[in-house]
Amino acid sequence: MARRINALATWLHQLEPDEVAAILVHRRDVADRYIRTMKDLATQLTDSDSVHAAEDTLDQGAIDVLGAIVAMGNSGTIDLVCTELHCSVGDFERAFGQLKERALAWPDGARLIAVNSVRATGAAGGQLTLRPKTPRVRKASAVSPVVAAMSTVDGVARLLAHCEQDSFDARYTGGVATVEIRRVARALRVADSVLRLWLELAVEAQLIGIERHRLLPTKHGDDWLDSHTGTRLAALVNAWRRMDWRPEPDQARAALRDYTGAAGLALRRTALERFSADVAFADTGELVDDLVWERPAVHDPRATAAVISEMESLGLVAGGALTPLGVAVREGGDIEAAASGLMPPAAGKAAFQTDMTAVVNGLPSPELSATLNLAADLEDNDAARVWRLSAGSVRRALDTGLTAEELLAKLAAVSEAPLPQVIEYQVQDVARRHGQLTVTDVASCLRAEDQSLLQEIARSKRLAPLKLRLLAPTVLASARPMAETLAALRRAGYAPTGVDAGDQSIVEHMERLRAPARGERRPDRWWRTELDDLELTQLAIRLVEQERPTVGRGTPRASAARMLRDQNVFLRDEEVLILATALVAGHQVEIKYASGPRQLETHVITPAKHLEGVLTAECEDGSTREFAIGHVRKVVVPV
Repeated sequence: MARRINALATWLHQLEPDEVAAILVHRRDVADRYIRTMKDLATQLTDSDSVHAAEDTLDQGAIDVLGAIVAMGNSGTIDLVCTELHCSVGDFERAFGQLKERALAWPDGARLIAVNSVRATGAAGGQLTLRPKTPRVRKASAVSPVVAAMSTVDGVARLLAHCEQDSFDARYTGGVATVEIRRVARALRVADSVLRLWLELAVEAQLIGIERHRLLPTKHGDDWLDSHTGTRLAALVNAWRRMDWRPEPDQARAALRDYTGAAGLALRRTALERFSADVAFADTGELVDDLVWERPAVHDPRATAAVISEMESLGLVAGGALTPLGVAVREGGDIEAAASGLMPPAAGKAAFQTDMTAVVNGLPSPELSATLNLAADLEDNDAARVWRLSAGSVRRALDTGLTAEELLAKLAAVSEAPLPQVIEYQVQDVARRHGQLTVTDVASCLRAEDQSLLQEIARSKRLAPLKLRLLAPTVLASARPMAETLAALRRAGYAPTGVDAGDQSIVEHMERLRAPARGERRPDRWWRTELDDLELTQLAIRLVEQERPTVGRGTPRASAARMLRDQNVFLRDEEVLILATALVAGHQVEIKYASGPRQLETHVITPAKHLEGVLTAECEDGSTREFAIGHVRKVVVPV
């Protein structure tokens, strides 16, 4: 690997500042203010994680060329690679240019060399994949995305209602099984992939949570249902932007599973960036083919097509072009304002029928939903929502403190026509029977054979927080649970005992007090900040200029001394001059060289070549050895 790093450093040394700057722009993760030499830069460029990240930015043609270079064992030439891939020199140069811009491969004389740790996975052996034809575009037309967006918003609302009224189970190991996805999809009469998208959106937007391995709406979900249609859509769009799972329509996939990496984020972001509000793609299939060729590490045909369908279902794309909502998402604008402008106003009235139902066409307003949910039960949540009034639902509304007249007034306010008489009769009939039987809440009871003792306890001011009241001569009711009641009586000087429902004494155990754990330690933030384009250019100029002396910068010894000083912080100025003189004139010098922790070796050498922080010299025994300039601790003239 050291030889490969030296070969890369040698090639970097031959480049101009603008070429080095281009490499730093494409490999920003290796750019560091503390890079001092080309050897340091070459070492960073061969890091395996950085190499793999750079590979993921290649198009299919560049991957094919890289695979051919690796397959030839870094001994191939341009003619051999072109023959192997059956391509023209022009197509090869375009693809190889990408590799050079990322320092993934470079020419070494006639040979082509690839960097260490390169994978070259996905290369099409024996051919260079050319870019597919440019996707056809046309002028964007006004295609409304309202129907698709309303369908998604309504579908998530239907999902929340199903989770509340019926079971939707999660697995003990996490996620929702494919069998459960299919069962609920049949119940809601949608495709599995559509339900999976609704579920992922709802969970990402925190509308649904998992409680004891069952999916249930959250309080945030209740607020979402009570909000206006534009606010609902904006919440789902923001959730879509955060989803990092990758669509896999070609295979069964359980929902809500955690996957490492952010492949889904890159897939959705790059797909959205290809759309425009001014022009529309005539065929999104052509766009999919182009994206797959341009970034094969991110896109594949099925996943990319699924992401475009997601964008269309959320109203971000319509007719092959971006909608105002899609522009707001791509440009970081006001998503909620764009969503509110897109969605039509919600329905504020319902049609009450003689069969005790209320029908709402479209999405109901929060006020209408609140009124109907108060007095009726949601029965159908398909194209039109249907609520049904019953004796139980009317009783539930009266339990909130409303009278029959007040409830009828609320229903009349949201009715398109006068209320049917059958509904008025139902409300009035339930109201006549409402409250004939009362129930008192009792948390615990006190019993004693001594009636005077209970009367004394009931009159005690110290026990007033228990709100004791006499139910029978030998029974007192307490508003506090049994444990709190026992503790209060004992503090007041009494000696009560607890009994269970079977009248058996309860053996009490002292609870051991423990302090709460501190919790997980938060990971430290990475210290390094990314360099901007100007800083990258300045770094490239400094690296090139300091290791490539130009005419007029001084004598060869002065130029060598400047480079040696930049590469070693341990030597004194006079020692640097001695080493520079030996390097230029070919004299012998004696050096102290750090070969390990607290280990110094003494060598008498004749410097022969200095390149990228490495000094090549001949030793006294006639061998040739490389010495890192930064490890030299002392330089003297041999006696």
